[in-house]
Amino acid sequence: MKAQKIWSDYRLTFYALDEKARMEFPYVETIPAGFPSPADDFMETPLDISRLLIRNPSSTFFARVAGNSMEDVGIGDGDILVIDKSLLPAEGRIAVCYVDGEFTVKRLHFENDVCYLVPANPRYKPIKVTEENNFIIWGIVTYVIKSLL
Repeated sequence: MKAQKIWSDYRLTFYALDEKARMEFPYVETIPAGFPSPADDFMETPLDISRLLIRNPSSTFFARVAGNSMEDVGIGDGDILVIDKSLLPAEGRIAVCYVDGEFTVKRLHFENDVCYLVPANPRYKPIKVTEENNFIIWGIVTYVIKSLL
């Protein structure tokens, strides 16, 4: 799976997927978090990461996160988001939004015909979207890829 950088600002860097590129990796179906199971040793099947993470290749993009406004839902600085532009916005979904010239990642909340972009960090306040805002829900976050190192 190859991705090409297509746009960047100080909050997000966007990448587009090369749909023709496929990479398979060895894959073990389950790894117990309790006691090890010797019977499962060496049971591998190939895994194509792009097929696992991407439902709609032509409308899927990646973005690297800068900041910590979504850390309480496991999205942190440096994480990579898998974003599907073909999915419809809905209550509670995490979305990449374009507000007044800047991208942001927030949870969608709809109340009385008003959209709020809700952070997952108490140090940040929700953003109330009004008719005066230049606002687009750019895509829905489907996965977060993070480093544990």
